[in-house]
Amino acid sequence: MAAHKKRALEDASVNPKSKKTKTESAASKDKGADVHASTSSNVVVGEVDFPRGGGTSFTPLEVKAIRAEAAKEANDELFTDKTEERKKRKSAVPASGKKAAKGEKGDAIRVEHLNYKRVAPGMKVLGQIVSIQPLALIISLPNQLFAHVPITEISSQLTSMLEAMDEDDASSSSDGEDAAEGVPKPRVPELFQVFRVGQYVRAVVSAVHAPGTTDPTGLSRARDEIQKASRRVELSLVPSKVNDGVSKTDLRTGFTLTAAVKSKEDHGYILDLGISDVSGFLSFKDAAKGPFDEPKNLHIGGLLDVAVTKTSGNGRTCNVTADSATCSTSSLTEVTSVTSILPGTLVQSLITAVVPDGLNLQVLGYFGGTVDQYHLAPGDPEQNYKVGQKVKARILYDINPSSPPRFALSLAEHLILMAPKSVAGSSLPDVYPIGTMLDAVKVIRVETARGLVVEASDDVEGHVHISQVSDDHVPSLSASSGHWKIGTVHKARVTGYFPLDGYLQLSFRQSVLQQKFLQVGEVQVGEVIKGTVKKLTDSALFVSISGTVDGVIWPNHYADIPLKHPQKRFKPGGTIKCRVLVVDPERRRIVLTAKKTLIDSTLPIVSGLEDAREGPITHAVVFKASDKSVQVEFYNNLKAIVPAREASETAVGSLSEAFPVGKPVKVKILSVDNESSRILASIRQAAPNFKAAITDISGVEIGDSVEGVVAEIQKEKVVVILQPTQVRALLSLNNLANKRGVSAAQLRASLKVEEKLQELVVVSRNPDKGIVLVATKPKEKDVLLHKSSLSLDTIQVGQLVGGRVIRHGRQGALVKLTNTISGTLHPTDVSDDYESGAPFPPVDAILKAVVLAVDKEKRQLTLSTRLSRMHPDQDKTVVDKEIKDLNNLKVGDTVRGFVKNVADHGLFVMLGRNIDARVQIKELFDQYVKEWKNHFSANQLVKGRILSINREKKQVEMSFRSGDLQRDMRPSVTLADLAEGQKVDGRVKKIEDYGIFVEIEGSKVSGLCHKSELSDNKDADVTLALRSFREGDHVKAVILSIDTEKRRISFGLKPSYFAESDFEMSESEEDAQEDGADDALGVVDDEDAEMHALDVAHLDQSASDEDDSDDESQSDADQGVMDVDMNIDADDRRRSSQAKTGTSNALSLSLDLKEGFQWTTSQDLESDVGMSSSDDDEDDGQERKKKRRKRKEIEQDLTADMHTKVPESNSDFERVLLGSPNSSYLWIQYMSFQLQISEVDKAREIAKRALRTINFREEQEKLNVWTALLNLENVYGTDESLEAAFKDAARHNDSKTIHLRMAAIFDQSGKSEATEEMYKRTCKKFGQSSKVWTLFGEHYLKRGKLEEARKLLPRSLQSLEKRKHLKTISKFAQLEYKFGDPERGKTVFEGIVDSHPKRWDLWSVYIDMEAGQGDIMSVRNILDRVLSLKMTSHKAKAFFKKWLELERRIGDEEGANAVKAKAIEWTQRAAGSS
Repeated sequence: MAAHKKRALEDASVNPKSKKTKTESAASKDKGADVHASTSSNVVVGEVDFPRGGGTSFTPLEVKAIRAEAAKEANDELFTDKTEERKKRKSAVPASGKKAAKGEKGDAIRVEHLNYKRVAPGMKVLGQIVSIQPLALIISLPNQLFAHVPITEISSQLTSMLEAMDEDDASSSSDGEDAAEGVPKPRVPELFQVFRVGQYVRAVVSAVHAPGTTDPTGLSRARDEIQKASRRVELSLVPSKVNDGVSKTDLRTGFTLTAAVKSKEDHGYILDLGISDVSGFLSFKDAAKGPFDEPKNLHIGGLLDVAVTKTSGNGRTCNVTADSATCSTSSLTEVTSVTSILPGTLVQSLITAVVPDGLNLQVLGYFGGTVDQYHLAPGDPEQNYKVGQKVKARILYDINPSSPPRFALSLAEHLILMAPKSVAGSSLPDVYPIGTMLDAVKVIRVETARGLVVEASDDVEGHVHISQVSDDHVPSLSASSGHWKIGTVHKARVTGYFPLDGYLQLSFRQSVLQQKFLQVGEVQVGEVIKGTVKKLTDSALFVSISGTVDGVIWPNHYADIPLKHPQKRFKPGGTIKCRVLVVDPERRRIVLTAKKTLIDSTLPIVSGLEDAREGPITHAVVFKASDKSVQVEFYNNLKAIVPAREASETAVGSLSEAFPVGKPVKVKILSVDNESSRILASIRQAAPNFKAAITDISGVEIGDSVEGVVAEIQKEKVVVILQPTQVRALLSLNNLANKRGVSAAQLRASLKVEEKLQELVVVSRNPDKGIVLVATKPKEKDVLLHKSSLSLDTIQVGQLVGGRVIRHGRQGALVKLTNTISGTLHPTDVSDDYESGAPFPPVDAILKAVVLAVDKEKRQLTLSTRLSRMHPDQDKTVVDKEIKDLNNLKVGDTVRGFVKNVADHGLFVMLGRNIDARVQIKELFDQYVKEWKNHFSANQLVKGRILSINREKKQVEMSFRSGDLQRDMRPSVTLADLAEGQKVDGRVKKIEDYGIFVEIEGSKVSGLCHKSELSDNKDADVTLALRSFREGDHVKAVILSIDTEKRRISFGLKPSYFAESDFEMSESEEDAQEDGADDALGVVDDEDAEMHALDVAHLDQSASDEDDSDDESQSDADQGVMDVDMNIDADDRRRSSQAKTGTSNALSLSLDLKEGFQWTTSQDLESDVGMSSSDDDEDDGQERKKKRRKRKEIEQDLTADMHTKVPESNSDFERVLLGSPNSSYLWIQYMSFQLQISEVDKAREIAKRALRTINFREEQEKLNVWTALLNLENVYGTDESLEAAFKDAARHNDSKTIHLRMAAIFDQSGKSEATEEMYKRTCKKFGQSSKVWTLFGEHYLKRGKLEEARKLLPRSLQSLEKRKHLKTISKFAQLEYKFGDPERGKTVFEGIVDSHPKRWDLWSVYIDMEAGQGDIMSVRNILDRVLSLKMTSHKAKAFFKKWLELERRIGDEEGANAVKAKAIEWTQRAAGSS
């Protein structure tokens, strides 16, 4: 059967005409004679009637066709006709009875709606074109139905041209030399050139498909519901099919029909009417009356609606006209046959009955007809129509089958006029676009199973399908009850149209009402929307915007920078914020962008040539770069060219490298050519630092009150275009923020481009640059005199004045009050607290100051902005007192000032307007600092003590050292003041191999601490302890002995010499130290302010990092905690841990790398050494209380126990590694330390250095470092660096070990594909290793790839030696128990023990595996079997012991007793047999 179907399909594909479709069967019967004629015409002229030998002149194909046709005719004659006759006889009497009964009840005909069940092939119907596709037409049918017309069913002429074009393509591709000669063939027109949307067409149904089936038509992938609905019904517009049944005698004047353009002649067109022996002629004059753009260039194969004007005498030619008015008003009065009535024909009718569902009509006096309520005039049918009334109606379709023949007609106004439905002169979609919300529609008719008919306005009605009434399932509707009964009012939304019926398609569903968009056309270009990630593919990201409206984001618009792993950022179901980039309603496509620069942009949107004008700055995206230009793209695929000279202010080597594709840039539109659609733009001129052309600012003077419009918002300034002069001005963002009483950040967020700013004052102008500076008008006070009233004669000391800082000089800031008066503001006169303000106010700052002195000769004032000076009547706190002269200073005072300049011999510090102090180099630091100049800079705030004052020379000496004044006052400690056992504070003076020299603080007495007195631990490495000290370290020491003769002292630093009380300080010492800490001299650093600034900077940096990286790179903290498997065996760890001994837990930790390690210190370790940030936060209060004790505790452990501390810096690691250079643990910790501070390159260098340093005999230590290096490259390196490190490691170590560790590293980091590839490489290279195969199988099983894992076993047995087979099979069986199918593992083990019953070790493994499943019965069976074998008593004892243990663990007490009994029995039996 299947073969028969396949053969039938093949025959149909080769010769489509050999098998008739359902729609053509009837026509083929009527045209049987034509078929015979065409067949016989193929016979060669002069053929022999009876050829010799019984031969035939027919080809084999013709013989086969004739036989098939003869068989078919015989079947029809023998079976079909007889059965039809029987049916007719049986139904003759009942039919007449029914007819009589019907005649008795009345002649009313039931009005039925057209639906897909009633649509039958061969039915002729009137349709209206809804959409024109490249290869099909979408047609609207009566009663809310849709259909489609393939391009091959338009006309026979168009189909022939398509076939000829296909043949030409085939012949040109096969033989290029055969060129067509003669008249050129007409070009195949596009469907949109032949048809127009809204055009009415006559059609015949050629096929009806079941719902859900696909059809081989020219419809593209369905993009909306209309296309989906149109797939079910296939129509044909071919005139020979549509006009089938029209005879020559029907072609009278006024008869309307469809014709196809057959050819173009000198005076008009020859038309194909689809009627035999008759052709039509359309003159150019009559064609000009039709609805054609080019009447003299109609396309061959196109369809026309024509009306007959005249028929020739011989009846072979028929003149027609294409006048739309004539075609729409011509009516039919008489016909020769019912088949002559075509859909779309206007006929005279008589109303015979008014029924609830519509009207009954008598058409042309002979035929019945119905009009449903959708095609009546609005209103009550019983009032609008009366029985006996004559009306003109338009034929919609013939009701097929029906006897007698009946038609469905329409009385709708737009169908009578053959024009699209209009409302107030506009089309229905223009008045009610899709998505329109209708607040109140009234239900006027209810169809129980179909839906509702509602009134949208006086002339417009809509249809709500029953599925669109509610989001819940509604089985049926009621006209008199329920929520949707007649008269109820509801809120609706337009979702589409039924053009032929002239109805709106509406929906009551809440989900539809709440959707933001219903179709692509509603979305606005540049709109910022939130969507849901629908699907991510390799080529695009699909986003659901609203309902069925989706958008696409191309990969170069995922972020501002290219994303290597977009799947990490875009998860299905996640929300995404994006901006609409392109809207293409024709293709129903929305293109979005997720670039943060475009989403956050406040610049104008340029989406078309009408938006592009010269001057504005906007954002664009680079989509192509060449050597001479950069092409950028705005919205809606609008492009612009940026020449190379306008790409950058500075020289750029390669434009493609400087401007990669997808980079968002800011451009300024330079010119727009509407004719060529060419836009010229500039990236250079859009830069904020671009120096624009010089503008004439002569119309603006300093002090003028102006207003303007915000043109651009920068980081710290606002660009304002002054009105009406159009001069560019700069306004400080902080100045405007202070005026409005908000922060600069808040103002930047709220300020908008084009916002108008008033009450501005010009404070500076630069004619050279063509720009001015403006500021907000300050609040006027009575004490401030206007500039016009300021003069040297009127200004008095103590008067408040206002001015602007114009520049900075050696004596401070120069402030301009008027054009002729200026003043100086010394840094020491800026504030009462030097830390609260800057010594030099910023240039162009507007400030208020008090006059301290007036110099009329220099026309200059001395000013001060100290609050204590400006408001002397108020009690203001003065931190830094004003130093007017030397009398305000005395020796020992602690004062602050600003560094004036840095000289070779020291510093000069400004203490007052005319008082400077000198600080010599020796007075700068307590200790020697070589590069001391790097610590100081001009205008830096410093703090020091006055050492001396020379009033005659007006010289002041100053010191930054901490204890200079108390040095001579402190009592000097001598040898006689010391005693044995005394505990003193000291400082490391010198370090030797045999010990360290300690100098007692406050004296010049020093002594030796021998290395044996450093630690209480006798096994400690004192050499390491010595190296942990540095010169200058503070230590606590005890005097062991004093030799007064040789003036020698011996010290001890062992921790056992001291108690906790020795480290507690007296109150006086604490106070002194507190004072010393508070009075720290030198450079003044506001730590709190700095830390706050650092925090803010860190937060800003973090935010910017997140935005720039778009989740591509992790922070250092995230990188630090990444697990990396080192896969080092336990034996190796034990050897490594045994090599390092000590009292501390920190460094005695073994190098546990089997389960992987972290590139950060462990959590416990951090808490031990006090490095955890959380501990710091929690103990912040305790740290303040125990501040002094903590300082001493840190000093306490600077002795021999230094090697037990966890290294906290590079120097710490270097010191520790000097003592243990072969410790891979220390080297890897050093690498981890570097990675925590993002020093990846340094970590690599440390690894390489470790490999050079570790002794060649320490193979395991070197292997550990190699493994750490591979982990580092896997996490932080590239594929190339990882491969290089891997090959290097394989050369220097056991290659198989490195291969397996590399695979384990990939597996640990989640790289499944790389893991599998590495295992394949390893198996190929080390196929003789059983371990390699079993590890590969374990990898597959862990990933759930059972079949791949099981295929490895036979492959491995082919490569392995025979002695390794049993071991490998056993390993794979164990893996089945752990990760696969335990039953399969059991089967494998059964095979092993059957073939090798004396392998007790395999029996034991088998038992353990079954015990792991918890099946005690299976374990008992196996043990019974193994104990039945002959074995030694020692081995039997082991098995009984194992059995007893398993019974106690997973069995019961009875089982344990049974084991004991069996053990006794086995022993007795063994003893008896011996």
